[in-house]
Amino acid sequence: MFPASRLAALLLLSAVSLPAAAQDSIVTHKSMAPELALDLARAAFADCRKRGFQVAVAVVDRFGVTQVVLRDRFAGPHTPATAAGKAWTAVSFRTGTTELAAISQPGMPQSGLRDLPGAVILGGGLVVESGGTLVGGIGVSGAPGGEADDACAKAGIEAVRDKLDF
Repeated sequence: MFPASRLAALLLLSAVSLPAAAQDSIVTHKSMAPELALDLARAAFADCRKRGFQVAVAVVDRFGVTQVVLRDRFAGPHTPATAAGKAWTAVSFRTGTTELAAISQPGMPQSGLRDLPGAVILGGGLVVESGGTLVGGIGVSGAPGGEADDACAKAGIEAVRDKLDF
């Protein structure tokens, strides 16, 4: 049998540790409202149009679920799925797809990323953060190259920056 002081210490320890375990049972997170996702997509779309690019833009939530897709009338039929794939990939790996493309070249340690189902390892996918917290991703497809897709996505994020810092 335990001495009374040891039993008291065990009871105190278990009482103190229970609230910590209970706190880990529920997680809260930030989430973009559909209106903000639409504003983000529209801003990136407008920037690409201003540059003369016919693109598709997709915005996904922090879990990679598509919230918004916009496709310009002459953007290729592959662009909506590619834009959504870029956004999903950026969120999934918490890294922009241009960076993923650079670190996953054939022969590099991360080259296997290119073989994962659903991963679109092409420039144009960026994470969207609010106060350092991941809230979603944006993907742009159809501009001439990943750098141009990235530029439109970045412009979209900057256009709604004040709304992201909620």
